[in-house]
Amino acid sequence: MFAAKAECAYLGLGSNLDGPEDQLHCALRLLGGIPGIRVTHISSFYRTAPWGNLDQPDFVNAVAALDCALAPGDLLHHLLSIERSMGRIRDASRWTPRTIDLDLLYFGNRRLHTDQLSVPHPYLEERAFVLVPLVEVAANLADPGLLAWQRILSKLPHDDVVRLQPLVSA
Repeated sequence: MFAAKAECAYLGLGSNLDGPEDQLHCALRLLGGIPGIRVTHISSFYRTAPWGNLDQPDFVNAVAALDCALAPGDLLHHLLSIERSMGRIRDASRWTPRTIDLDLLYFGNRRLHTDQLSVPHPYLEERAFVLVPLVEVAANLADPGLLAWQRILSKLPHDDVVRLQPLVSA
């Protein structure tokens, strides 16, 4: 099932409500139960300062690498479904507290820009809280984009991205 059709996708996970580490573990379990998706690597979990709206609890963030035999739009559908099942309410407000946030960062070598999905993630290069765990998990995968991500990260302040636990096996 994961032979020639599967592509490597990178997924950002974040939470700052209701036991954030537990929320990330729950989302990863739900992801692993979706046919056509296999979680291959999970970064360490990191405590990070909130982005945008600073008047909220710190986040816990991580990145997961997936082997994905689904189309990008189908993967997005599953991600949004997991968010809803975990109590995430998406509305027009941005940078608010949340039980779970699942962002598709990369999907193979694809470049997509639709009303629903942009890949690579359009704000990736601005967010150390995503790049730190992404560089960690990509290093384990020897991903060809790793050097570019490391260069971008070296230009961003990231002292407030604090490792909570070591790299976890999928």
